[in-house]
Amino acid sequence: MSSDTHIAVTPMTKALSEYIAAAATRALPATVVEKTGHHILDTLAAIVSGSRLRAGELAIAYVKRLGGTPEATLIGTPLAIPVEHAVLANGMAGHADETDDSHLRGRYHPGCGIVPAALAVGELQDSSGADVIRAVALGYDIGTRFNMALGYPSPNAATHSTHTLGVNFGAAAAACALLRFDPQQVRYVLSYAVQQASGCPYWYRDLEHVEKAFDFGGMGARNGVTGALMVAAGMTGVEEPFTGQGNFFDGFALKPDPDILTDGLGTRFEIMEATIKKWCVGSPIQAVLDATTALIEQGARADTVTRIQITMPDDRMHIVNNREISDICVQHLVAMTIVDGTATFASVHDHARIDDPAVWAVRRKIELIGSPELTVAKPARQAIVEMELSDGRKVRHHAKAVRGTPDNPMTTAEIETKAIDLVAPISGEAKAKGLVRAIAGLSALKSVRALRPLLQA
Repeated sequence: MSSDTHIAVTPMTKALSEYIAAAATRALPATVVEKTGHHILDTLAAIVSGSRLRAGELAIAYVKRLGGTPEATLIGTPLAIPVEHAVLANGMAGHADETDDSHLRGRYHPGCGIVPAALAVGELQDSSGADVIRAVALGYDIGTRFNMALGYPSPNAATHSTHTLGVNFGAAAAACALLRFDPQQVRYVLSYAVQQASGCPYWYRDLEHVEKAFDFGGMGARNGVTGALMVAAGMTGVEEPFTGQGNFFDGFALKPDPDILTDGLGTRFEIMEATIKKWCVGSPIQAVLDATTALIEQGARADTVTRIQITMPDDRMHIVNNREISDICVQHLVAMTIVDGTATFASVHDHARIDDPAVWAVRRKIELIGSPELTVAKPARQAIVEMELSDGRKVRHHAKAVRGTPDNPMTTAEIETKAIDLVAPISGEAKAKGLVRAIAGLSALKSVRALRPLLQA
């Protein structure tokens, strides 16, 4: 019997909970299965590499102290720990830097929280690879729709952090699918997700990418999964958290549109709109580096560039303008890329190079301009880089469709190469290539527990 005796379950909440409850057995289109596999691989590689960055190391040290039942892999270590602790640490490692995926319309990084949530609950349940693929795709669908339903017209208008909210609801939905919950149990979990919804959008002020890793990955993953496991333990809750006094939209939305939660479910898969990053840097910088490397091919070098002008969307320029963190500072990354001829994971994360005189010699020549026209341009996140060279030439590149976005996707080979480059320095090349092969065959894997040896280091 429902514990909510005052407000009837609305048709929207009923349809949403029924869709989530049936997700574990619902077949996905082949293109969605392939794209989901790409995001799972990309995220796992980000977690492995992030386990050796500051946010990942701190998260691992924190959960090690807690002990508990060995249920899920603490990625990057030989340990198995309780599910809730694993998703917290793995989620923080997934966003320990700017390697993980993103979703533009959803305004969050879905993979860093949803993938570790699905994997940990999948380990607990001894789920198949196909089950986890369906759960991850579901998580992207639900997390994205919750953010869109809040009605924030721009990132600067958000009163709560969509990066945390989307992961919270996406992780909750993925866990529900793997736990094989019925619609009523799903509604309980959604209510617990509402109660644990949190996050203020001042994360860009974090100077060490530690609290940001918690906000984007660890907190939402832990909260969503915790609510699901509480319901699995028999806890009940309110079945209709989206209407009535004090409901979710009252507390979090600007221009609420609850119908978005069910719009296109089963026909529009949000993972198809997610981006895998070519460059391991902040999302607003992706197009800038696309344009910069294109101009390097035209002869731009540290000793030939006399002036650089970068034009980018003005609504997100503050996130990357003269930041203290190397992988989020657009001026530093452009200057270093020109000095080196390219940007690599190692160079991007070499924080000592913030003070490199050779980089500063180029950085002083950079002018950053915010453009309201690029803010509304389609495809989104475009950038223009213009350079004056010592031979008198003026070169310009307008990066319109960022590499890795749905408009200009990376190939399977590119994604696999990126994963190997991230994992091999920590786990060795054999394990890195083994992980790539395992995820390529994930649909046929009988138990995701078979992935454990490939994720341990």
